[in-house]
Amino acid sequence: MTVDVGVIGGGVSGLAAAYDLTRQGYRVVVLERQVRAGGNVVSERIGGFLMEHGPSSVNGASAQAAALARALGLDGQRCELGSGVRYRYLVGGGVLRRIATHRLGFLTAGYLSPGARLRLLAEALVPPKDCDDETVAGFCTRRFGAEFTNRVIDPLVGGLFAGTANTLSMTAVFPALAAMERTHGSVVRALYKRPRTGADMPGRKLYSWRHGVASLPWALAARLGPALKTGVAVRRIRPLRDGYRIEVGAHGAFDVRAVVVATQPHVAAALLENVDQGGADAAASFEAPPLAVVFLGYRRDRVDHPLDGLGYLSPRGEGRALTGAQFCSTMFSHRAPGDHVALAAYLGGARAPDLARLPPTDLVALARSEFRDLLGARGEPAIARVRQWPRGLPQYVPGHRRRVAALRAVERARPGLFLTGNYFTGPSIAACLAEACSVAVRAAAFLHGSVQKLSPGARSARLSAMEGSDPIGALNEG
Repeated sequence: MTVDVGVIGGGVSGLAAAYDLTRQGYRVVVLERQVRAGGNVVSERIGGFLMEHGPSSVNGASAQAAALARALGLDGQRCELGSGVRYRYLVGGGVLRRIATHRLGFLTAGYLSPGARLRLLAEALVPPKDCDDETVAGFCTRRFGAEFTNRVIDPLVGGLFAGTANTLSMTAVFPALAAMERTHGSVVRALYKRPRTGADMPGRKLYSWRHGVASLPWALAARLGPALKTGVAVRRIRPLRDGYRIEVGAHGAFDVRAVVVATQPHVAAALLENVDQGGADAAASFEAPPLAVVFLGYRRDRVDHPLDGLGYLSPRGEGRALTGAQFCSTMFSHRAPGDHVALAAYLGGARAPDLARLPPTDLVALARSEFRDLLGARGEPAIARVRQWPRGLPQYVPGHRRRVAALRAVERARPGLFLTGNYFTGPSIAACLAEACSVAVRAAAFLHGSVQKLSPGARSARLSAMEGSDPIGALNEG
């Protein structure tokens, strides 16, 4: 079969790129080796509970994500963050410590020592420093002090990136904060120059949909129709004179004018080996330690804690097994029956990869023990489910920008070959959509340019076909 674009990988990135390209009139095929599309975005309804196996929310600051959801008809299912989310929680001294969400929360809560709070206040006096590819711990210790870094920033990095502050790159994971030092000389000064809009809690902008985050890939898959082919494993990409051949074993091959590789980095590395060795080496260098999610549902009267936050995070110094937890039924409606609550525990990542490999029964026992200790969760849970990801989130270690540059170089060296995924600019849904959209724009520009190289008659016919075509129908006929 011959089409314009072959998208390898049916996660959010691949589906979004394919959807953008079909809307521009290009014939696209999406090849996904799993039996379902969506990648690590998995929402499962279990009785009256809803378990998010992967991402659990979308950043409301992303206009791109909002526009895509609107185009897909998801606005009627949108769930805003619940009104019960009122505080931050961090583990300190073996108990949960409640911290107000306003800008002075860490100064007034008593979670940090008096010395650490004074050090925070002095951030504006710390001179800026040009440190190339500094770690998060290096940057934050220099600007905010060691205690704030260890007790606040490091658990935040664990929750957002499943990493540790002393191994991840500041410019890769928190580029906005790094830019504040460069442009204002101080993070605090930059923050206070921003307009104040009331709620200071970044998490307040989060949202989801009634049936979970997987509503997004479900809707994309429905729009793509027969252009999406699941259960198809790509074996090889072979360069041709006017494009590429995607070999899929018993399923045959697809001849395409352009390829978008939207897989996990280790899969991209294998596919690039016979096409671009430099790109293959860059993709293979990403580590993605295993992760585990333990989902527990309890009767509400068996949990003492008010659960009035997004969840909690735990500093490494506390010696806890869990990186943190989410209060799922507080965050969004329709996550648990009315007289129950839903909780999700996260283990593994770069902090403790071996924990994520434990048997499911052991993981449930660890989560129950910690919830009993910190939340007062008593008795048997009404439901217990475990999802283990052998490969978790890609780690943005120092040198990340050089790796990304090497991957971008593939597009210049191999015209018509593009890469996208959660290992470029961020693992969040919003970051993946932004990256996928950018790739779709570049792929469309390449395809348009290749049309312009045709003879006038062929070019006119091709452009007319693109303008009036039904890409899904055309693919189905092919």
